[in-house]
Amino acid sequence: MSIIDDLKLQYKLGGIAQRMIYWNVGCFLVSLVFFYQFSTGLFSLPSWLALSSNPSDFLFYPWTFLTYAFLHDGFLHLFFNMIVLNFSSYLFLTFFTQKQYLGLYLLSAVFAGLFYAATFYFLGYQASIVGASAAIMALLVAVTTYQPLMQVRLMLIGNVKLWHVTAVILLLDLMQFQLSNMGGHVSHLAGAFFGFLYIKLLQNGTDLSIIVTKIIDFFANLFNRKPKTPFQKVHKNYKAQPNPKTTSRIVTRDKTQQQIDEILDKISQSGYDCLTKEEKEFLFKAGK
Repeated sequence: MSIIDDLKLQYKLGGIAQRMIYWNVGCFLVSLVFFYQFSTGLFSLPSWLALSSNPSDFLFYPWTFLTYAFLHDGFLHLFFNMIVLNFSSYLFLTFFTQKQYLGLYLLSAVFAGLFYAATFYFLGYQASIVGASAAIMALLVAVTTYQPLMQVRLMLIGNVKLWHVTAVILLLDLMQFQLSNMGGHVSHLAGAFFGFLYIKLLQNGTDLSIIVTKIIDFFANLFNRKPKTPFQKVHKNYKAQPNPKTTSRIVTRDKTQQQIDEILDKISQSGYDCLTKEEKEFLFKAGK
């Protein structure tokens, strides 16, 4: 099985956190091809993708309140964001569902984008931002709000409480507020606030992620509607005899499904990398 097939299988079997990393990396590679200027070594992302604080831009391109959260202006920007995203995702999905994860990611990105645009507009600044940092901060602060005393193990440091990690990250944002990338830090703090707000509302019985779930389900049902066929009533006055070929085919299918279930259980317990080459090839062929 090739590397491409292996990546496709990981994407298919991986959860929402792994897919989110794939989407961010994929968007970065696309922007690298179309918007990277080798002469200057900088990205030149257009106003219809990056989020601008200029009302004439974001009013004409409202989708930028989402697209900016999947774009990055450099490899290091992407690399460090994906490290924190992987860390935050693992912790968040320990307590919450994948639908809540996706809902919080998207809603926090929109909230942070609106807060950034409004703040810069009233301050009289004009700038554009990209990056998943605001949504990542929302995930991290959300799980910290829910389980602040949770123990996490950091390399070279050892066990620390989760709220210590989050507090250091927020403090670094506040310390750099006036130094550089002011718009980015504004959106980070807005994302953090939304993560806190999300958990507090959830604990009071209001799950904001349902908004995203309902929107996605609406469009999924809209494009997956099957034409209705008229009901036909059929009367049978005989007992159908089992077909030996059909029976053997069902048995074979059941064995295949049983093997798939066993491999999926193995993935859920030990991760995708624990699979043998034969198991990976079997899953890839079964998914075709």
